[in-house]
Amino acid sequence: MTAVQLPELRPGRLPRRVPVRRLRQILCLLPLLLVTVVAVRHRSVLAEGFAHLGTASWPWLLAAVGATCLTWVAAACTRQGAVVERLPRRRLLATQFAAGAANHLLPTGLGASAVNLRFMTVCGLPLARSSAALALYLLAESVGRVALLGVLLLAFPDALRLGTLVPETAFGPLLAGAGALVLVAAAVLVLVRRVRSAVVTFLRTALGEARSVHTRPARALALWGGSFAFPALQATVLVLVGKSLGLDVPLAHMAVAYLAATVAVALVPTPGGIGSVEAALVVALVAAGGPAAVATAVVLAFRVVTVWLPLVPGALTLGALVRLKVI
Repeated sequence: MTAVQLPELRPGRLPRRVPVRRLRQILCLLPLLLVTVVAVRHRSVLAEGFAHLGTASWPWLLAAVGATCLTWVAAACTRQGAVVERLPRRRLLATQFAAGAANHLLPTGLGASAVNLRFMTVCGLPLARSSAALALYLLAESVGRVALLGVLLLAFPDALRLGTLVPETAFGPLLAGAGALVLVAAAVLVLVRRVRSAVVTFLRTALGEARSVHTRPARALALWGGSFAFPALQATVLVLVGKSLGLDVPLAHMAVAYLAATVAVALVPTPGGIGSVEAALVVALVAAGGPAAVATAVVLAFRVVTVWLPLVPGALTLGALVRLKVI
């Protein structure tokens, strides 16, 4: 029998054969792989959308592309306004561009949230405060979107019928489901002590972060200015695309249609979120007075401008940020 001497491993250290660098390289290429999968699955929508862009008026389309780029600036302002510490501007803007791609590759909201949470922790913010800042951003963006919709509906009450966005038969199950969720959440908080402690700790951290942010006028202005500018710019993109394709709907009514559709999608999500935005936008534009065929063309072209065109460069940026350890 021959004795074989095994290599010694230092305590607390992994073997050198663990491919950490290779794993990071795989993570860099993963966004491009996901883009390819998504593009193949939606190739018919892509082809139809680009066909509509070929018939559009290019000055309006260029303006829509410019407004789309400004949405990332607005998102960066809101993210900066949600934290007291100064974040690196260029990396913050690049992160918002990459987060937009991640948001379309993963279930709705998870991609951008994960990218920004990682970015803030790499910048030195504790996980609890990063999570509180993320919650504050989501709250501010939701408030801005709903407030803009309310103001426009007051100014243009005949812009569309909100009942067309959600079927009347859906209101009963929606209210029942919301009530059931509230009861279940309340029961869990009352009965499970560990969950209650975690929620109370998070709320205390979030309220402290919000209080600190609002003691600084510059941060408060960035938070709320960006939260109102972001949905306003998105609505502007839809208006510009509608003008480029000759949609015969007043500009303010198109903006109301966009805001109402996105709020309705958030309230009544579809499984996986696939196609829900497009369907709601088409219904909203038709409710605003647009022909169904033109409204469909506008929505497909709008999604190409805001989702598909930035997707590949956004995925490349995401991979680069992972490689550079920014996220």
